[in-house]
Amino acid sequence: MRRFDCDVCENEVFFDSVTCERCSSKLGYVLGLDDVLVEGSTAATDAGLRRCSNAELAGCTWLTAQAGGLCESCQLTRTRPSDADAKGLRLFPIAEESKRHLVRDLTRLGFATRPKESGEPATVGQTPVFDLLSSVSESVTIGHANGVITIDLAEGDDSYREQVRQRLAEPYRTMLGHFRHESGHYYEWQLVEQTSRIDEARELFGDERADYQAEIDRHYEEGPPENWRSDYLSSYATMHPYEDFAETWAHYLHIQDTLETAVAFELLPAPEAGASARDVVVNSWMPFATAMNVVNRSLGQRDLYPFVLPDKVIEKLAFVHSLRDPASTSGSAG
Repeated sequence: MRRFDCDVCENEVFFDSVTCERCSSKLGYVLGLDDVLVEGSTAATDAGLRRCSNAELAGCTWLTAQAGGLCESCQLTRTRPSDADAKGLRLFPIAEESKRHLVRDLTRLGFATRPKESGEPATVGQTPVFDLLSSVSESVTIGHANGVITIDLAEGDDSYREQVRQRLAEPYRTMLGHFRHESGHYYEWQLVEQTSRIDEARELFGDERADYQAEIDRHYEEGPPENWRSDYLSSYATMHPYEDFAETWAHYLHIQDTLETAVAFELLPAPEAGASARDVVVNSWMPFATAMNVVNRSLGQRDLYPFVLPDKVIEKLAFVHSLRDPASTSGSAG
């Protein structure tokens, strides 16, 4: 994440800030500018910006000029909890906060989502759409199918999510991680499966035409291959080529966002112009991730980034990087 400041008093503010702590100005993030502006300021007014109409329901912190009053992120939500679902509505803003972070990730990296026109529903296929469902009232399976990403709002409950993490023996489980992972399924569908890149992807990740359910059943019966750490980011990635790609995609977004933040706060120098994706991972990300883990251990906490990146995984990360529009690479790490 880049750094932001208040236009009135120059105090540091943040991506999800709604009020400046120093001067009490009302703030909102603007996706098209990648900046936080003072609501009602000359700049915001001249651009026709106003608070997203989901500010109260979804805790949205964005300003928008989009028709209908919904910001570029909120427009992508196709389904939300019913008004009678109090717990689902309580967890809804947590999911929307992570989705806003994802939309900013995708836009900055050149995987932009397409806002709808006035009166037009979000169109499946042209942009990912999201069903944010509450497992309080129905059974919810997190996943992607034909452009629709489904998220279980229960994952916004820290205690629930930790119970699931322990039950599945996962090293890492976050709401933002779910959004990043599932968006990987969507973008593989759009940028790989329907393009000439599919053969290259099959060489790296395996043949995605393998029976998905059979591979999942095999994984839960037999576990991952004995030597999986030499080729995969996680045990989960070994289940099926789809999951390998989605895990790699999510980690690419993790890396890009964290490096942007580290550079912005002068914890790292910016990667050299023209550095390859491999060089960025090896020379910037891996030393920084190690430092983060050691800091966490100093505080008696688990590793913040509990993953190892063998050469095969770095090659997969470079493939994801190569899917970007070249015009978008100038403003990011690598």
